[in-house]
Amino acid sequence: KTIWGEDYITDKIGDISYEISPLSFFQVNPKQTWKLYSKALEYADLHGEETVWDLYCGIGTISLFLAQKAKFVRGVEIVPAAIEDAKRNAQINHIENVEFFVGKAEEVLPEFYAKHKNEKTDMLHPDVIVVDPPRKGCDEKCLETMLLMKPERIVYVSCDSATLARDLKVLAEGGYEVKRVRAVDQFAHTTHVECVVALHRVDM
Repeated sequence: KTIWGEDYITDKIGDISYEISPLSFFQVNPKQTWKLYSKALEYADLHGEETVWDLYCGIGTISLFLAQKAKFVRGVEIVPAAIEDAKRNAQINHIENVEFFVGKAEEVLPEFYAKHKNEKTDMLHPDVIVVDPPRKGCDEKCLETMLLMKPERIVYVSCDSATLARDLKVLAEGGYEVKRVRAVDQFAHTTHVECVVALHRVDM
């Protein structure tokens, strides 16, 4: 319950402003977050014509970063309050080439693929998929669907190196090659580190 002041806090990363409600996730280190998301944007290698899925999108932090250089971005997040924040943040920043879905990534993505697999839609086979899962990593069903969608590039943002290694093995076996990796010290004086990985699809 709000005792005093607004129902949210505000922050800014780069040129994007964010309103963050109490139940929504947001990185705790803004300066390093800018470096983290800028690296994810660099690895996505967008030029204005790409379609992108952003899985585990939270309040749209990465989605809105990507939308500045993409043709269209779709974000998926399980927390309804975070999706409401994401939609509001898109409006605040006058970004219209985004769409957000409430639900588990391992349910929303497979359902979308099953529903549209016989249609000609560029979101069925996007140019880029970005994932920023919790410490448990990506669900197996989510990884399977990503491989079916065959994006040219996958950008994996991870806060747990063990689950990152596990998921990268699945993606590598499915036709992707790790091209670049960058560690970001998001949690100073702790054992934790964020990683950003760029994977490119290879012919198999």
